[in-house]
Order: sequence, then C-alpha cells, then structure tokens
Amino acid sequence: MGLNVFSLEGKLALVTGGGTGIGLGIAKAMVEAGAKVVITGRREEVLKEAIDELGENATYRVNDITDKAGIPSLVEDIEKKEGAIDILVNNAGIHHKAMAQETTDEDFERILQTNVMSVFALTRECAKYMLERKSGSIVMIGSMAGLFGIDKVVAYGTSKTALTGLVNALVTEYSTSNVRVNAIAPGWIESNMFLNAINQDSHRKQQITNRIAMDCFGQTSDIGNAAVFLSSEGARYITGVVLPVDGGATVNF
Repeated sequence: MGLNVFSLEGKLALVTGGGTGIGLGIAKAMVEAGAKVVITGRREEVLKEAIDELGENATYRVNDITDKAGIPSLVEDIEKKEGAIDILVNNAGIHHKAMAQETTDEDFERILQTNVMSVFALTRECAKYMLERKSGSIVMIGSMAGLFGIDKVVAYGTSKTALTGLVNALVTEYSTSNVRVNAIAPGWIESNMFLNAINQDSHRKQQITNRIAMDCFGQTSDIGNAAVFLSSEGARYITGVVLPVDGGATVNF
C-alpha cells in the first residue's frame, strides 16, 4: 500500500474550533491528506476566512460546543448534508490562567463544561453513527498540562488530564466496533497570541524555552500531521495513546 495508508481520501472529518490556531492547522492537514472537512466555531466571519484558506473541500457550521442540547441536530445535519463522519477531532476548548487560590468554583466549572463535558457529549453523538458503521477515528486534543504540573492553570490542567481518562474508558467500549480513540498533547505551538503572551513575561519565556528539548516552538502543522496519522489506516492498530507533540518538553530536564 505504501504511502496510501496515510491518505484520508474519501473520508469526512469534523474539527471543532477549526477556524484558527491548532484547529485550522489540523483542518489544513486533513484537506491536504485528501479528506473533506467540516469545521465548527462560534464566529462566522472567522469560519468564512478559514474556508477561503482551506478551499472547496471544506465547509463550516456555526456552533457553540457548550450548547450540548444542540449537538444531536448538529451531527445529524452534517451526516445528512455532508456525509458520514469518519473522523472527529475534539479541538475546541477554553483556557483560564489563575493561581489555584484565585480560581473560583465558577471558573473551574466553566472550563470543565467546555473542555470535558461538551467533548464527551459530541463524542458520544458522533460515536452513535461510527459504532453502527463499525468504523471511525476520534482524536482528543489534550495538553502537556494534562501530563505534568504547570502553575496557574489548575482548571485547564485538570480538564486535560480528564481527557486521558475519557480516552481510556472509551477504548474499552469502542474498540470491538473498530472505532479508535486517541489523544494528542501539543507542546508550545507558535501563534500570535502565544508569542505576544510570552514576550510580555520574560521569566515565563525562559521557563518554556528551557523545558523544550529541541531549539524551536512547534507549528500548527505539526499537530495537524499527527492528527492525520492517527486518523489514517497507517494507525489502524493504534488506540488509547496520548501522543505528545512537544519537541521533547514532556521528558526534558
């Protein structure tokens, strides 16, 4: 089969939060690998700009992932109008930066609702169709904050750690139906927002650059390529992994 095992030709991928950043990087990589892609997000203007960049093999749906009641109709609409969802990438999520003692219950619950509860609700709905077809790939976008402790992100880190538990549990139930579930844990990935943030905090910037084993930050395409691999036939026997794409930050001292 050669490199054809890494092709996504004939597949349909749903990428949440696909209009910017890592989500857009994933959508681009999926399109380049031959997939049709549906991206979701809350801001239509951003989604339209992304579609202009992605080309004719991409469409969008304006959707707030926290609207869990609307998830069944969203998935049904995509299945009817775009085709069977072969790949789900749970990329949409929110961040909250504060010390634990300054993080309120409301802050914590808001992060968990978006980053865990909504992810589970959408995954369960897409899996309903995948399990019937006995085929599918589900990719969670985790974080290094789910693999080791990072200060000032207690709610976010907890939510990303929970995704590992979700992956493990779903693998035990979905694998016999050939629906694979994996996660990617991105490292520090270049974006305007990230670069602006660290350039304003020299101590944090030094901490981060010291942690990365390689001599550069990652690109959104690095996460996109990993998502393509995990969703392809090349990864047909891979399920239940959390793949760090972080330039060695997870293991570096």
